[in-house]
Amino acid sequence: MKIVVASGKGGVGKSMLASSLALLYLKKNKIVVCDCDVDAPNTGLWLGETKSDSVEKISTSFKAKINLEKCNKCGKCKDVCMFFAIEKNENYHINPFLCEGCGACQIICPANAITLNPVKNGEIRIRNTKYDFPLVSAQLYPGEAGSGKIVEQLRKRAEKFDHYIMILDAAAGIGCPVIASVRGCNYAVLVTEPTPSGFSDLKRILEIVNQFKIPYGVVINKWDIYPKLSKKIEKWAGDKFLGKISYDKKVIDCIVNLKPVIFSDSKVVNEIKKIYKKLNI
Repeated sequence: MKIVVASGKGGVGKSMLASSLALLYLKKNKIVVCDCDVDAPNTGLWLGETKSDSVEKISTSFKAKINLEKCNKCGKCKDVCMFFAIEKNENYHINPFLCEGCGACQIICPANAITLNPVKNGEIRIRNTKYDFPLVSAQLYPGEAGSGKIVEQLRKRAEKFDHYIMILDAAAGIGCPVIASVRGCNYAVLVTEPTPSGFSDLKRILEIVNQFKIPYGVVINKWDIYPKLSKKIEKWAGDKFLGKISYDKKVIDCIVNLKPVIFSDSKVVNEIKKIYKKLNI
């Protein structure tokens, strides 16, 4: 069973809920948790984990390189590059920070002067948490591309662990890493907040979830900061509504002190447990 927690918008409490659900599911099932936000992984912080037991550097992208001895300076590579990565001074050269490794320049080069070389663009981190379940996360290196491909790789690593339930904490937005997180899941928990941008982005992520025909439920976090809009979202969600979570400063204290929310005395604990029970009906 693969449950993805997604949001469309950042800062709505997705990682907080994903970590809490993981600890609740752990009481009856073997689980594995995937932090699929490879740009800013923080699920471990919500679980009180700051270190990794193993780090594996991986390559999921390529960079083009021009062999100046073969280059005939025709300029076709520069014309075809959609990312403006090819520049010309005395010779043509490729800016590695702009190159996406798509290979168009290699295909069009009549002199076969361009090669695609793999680069180490990220790393996969594995941690056996103090709660005795594995946490698999990854970090995309600064300036590198291929976040969606890295998510695919970390999911493959997670599959190797003995588990019944996999919790996937997706990145914010609707881009490649989110699509790679949602694809193939059995259920999606969509988290939003009662703000115009939160509601708008909820609808955007729902388009992706529906594209993959994944059942879903909606959770409103910090519902009491704008009760009127919360009521509107709840009505819009209909029978897909899972529950709502209050705004509580004790939740902030938890992340500051690296303490899982579910083990605190915050009023949100019972609200999260109600959501968990609905998921298990």
